[in-house]
Amino acid sequence: MTQFTITVVDTTGKQNYIFSSNRLRENIGASFLLSQSTKEWVEETLVELKVPKKRQEEAIESSELDAELIYAAGGNALIVFKSREIAIKFTQILSKRVLQEAQGVNLLVAHKNFNWESENLHSIVENLKKYDIERQKYERIPSVPLLGLGVTASCNSTQLPAVDKYINYGDEEETDSYLISTETKQKLQAVDKANQKLQSFFTDVVDQNIYQFPYRTDHLGRSKHESSYAAIVHADGNGMGNRFKKCGEGKENRNYIDDIRKFSKSVDKAGINALKAVTGILIKSIQQGKLVGKIGEFNLNAKHYLPFRPLVYGGDDITFVCEGRLGLELAALFLKEFEKQPVADGELLTACAGVSVVRTHYPFARAYKISEDLCKEAKKFVKDERKQYGVNYFSAIDWHLAASGLLGDISEIRQREYQVNNGDKPWNLEMRPVRLQNNNREWRTWENFIQVVEEFKEGKDWKERHNKIMAFREILRKGSIEATQEFLRAYKLPQLPLFPESSGQSKQLARDGWVNSKCGYFDATEAMEFYIGLEG
Repeated sequence: MTQFTITVVDTTGKQNYIFSSNRLRENIGASFLLSQSTKEWVEETLVELKVPKKRQEEAIESSELDAELIYAAGGNALIVFKSREIAIKFTQILSKRVLQEAQGVNLLVAHKNFNWESENLHSIVENLKKYDIERQKYERIPSVPLLGLGVTASCNSTQLPAVDKYINYGDEEETDSYLISTETKQKLQAVDKANQKLQSFFTDVVDQNIYQFPYRTDHLGRSKHESSYAAIVHADGNGMGNRFKKCGEGKENRNYIDDIRKFSKSVDKAGINALKAVTGILIKSIQQGKLVGKIGEFNLNAKHYLPFRPLVYGGDDITFVCEGRLGLELAALFLKEFEKQPVADGELLTACAGVSVVRTHYPFARAYKISEDLCKEAKKFVKDERKQYGVNYFSAIDWHLAASGLLGDISEIRQREYQVNNGDKPWNLEMRPVRLQNNNREWRTWENFIQVVEEFKEGKDWKERHNKIMAFREILRKGSIEATQEFLRAYKLPQLPLFPESSGQSKQLARDGWVNSKCGYFDATEAMEFYIGLEG
């Protein structure tokens, strides 16, 4: 009877740790430290326990080594140890390092002894995650650090006692100087290593002698008298939790370990490869002289910096920041590339993305929260469609274009700004969220949205008639089919831009502008006004 110990390592408060600061440089360092805590430092701790890195995946049941690393990716890790004592020692070493080098990262660890021959490891791991780890998340007593004394100054980012002053001499002859706490100092000290790691991942698509990933939102392509917006894109895979649960289900322990490891690695690789594809397409566009998309075309003024920076990458949980005019199209492009990636279970990858486009110096943490909420809205759309029509998972995207500030959460914003009264129930001006790919039943798709935008840009009835588009936008705010039809008669238009016939509701939309209390054109007019405003 062989007794082993399985250990699950996870973290909590990830988003708050990474995005608590409004400075991109600190977000970069925080993301790197969080990744280190659950991947590289896990591997290095095993090395301290005499498990060489090259041998960390050796089968524990036939090895003389004390541990086997099943996987370490996506902010968590899974390890099998020869005994509970070794697992506890591993936890002590890792926890101490996190406390010393990454203050603010909250580790969660759970152990369970099991019999290799007679107990099912898959069930044990799922129970550890479902009960022990989740319980720790809810029962955890938050740290209450001393917030300083009357003679201490506070960190600008964390409000903790300042221990140093950070001075950065920027590329454009401006000095950035502010007080920092130990947590912030550690994040800033990690930035160079974070950039080296990112460059190494993208070395086959990014020539670092020509292009650099930016450290500041000002380096995303902002220029005087033109665009001063940044986009925060958060994407998350659909149904990945269930796919991880199913992986290795009902199999022998060794087969389970091999399957879950292969699946974890393939998902990790999928996220990075999708980002690489996006980066390659972006660089090609830059080399051609202009950044061209279906929504807008513009010159880039970013010197040697790419207008794009991955913050959280690898796996199915991805966050990146980019120049504001690129946000929607890079998000859609990422989803398309993500769907192309093969994974070990052989099923199609899909994901949802939320895009928040805000002014460059708008509080970053707030903008990220909006993008995360938008991603949840897209996931809710997918869930509702699956429940109502029994369809498979599909990719979807939702967005918000903030010309000024953001007041309230996304549901409050939409209720206040995108709902109009029409009889018994409110009508929704937005068609968002939308499917990524066209569908015979659903007219709310990314391609349909883009087609309407292109018609407003280039169609003979709309091209270079900005005032006409804005007048139409105000008519839509009335929430009245009669008002829309009166607009068509006043401007002597036969119809509105057509949606593809495959949607089944194209003629109704072209005649009325509305279908089932949803407007098909407001989002396109808003995008036109927003991006025309950015261009000048």
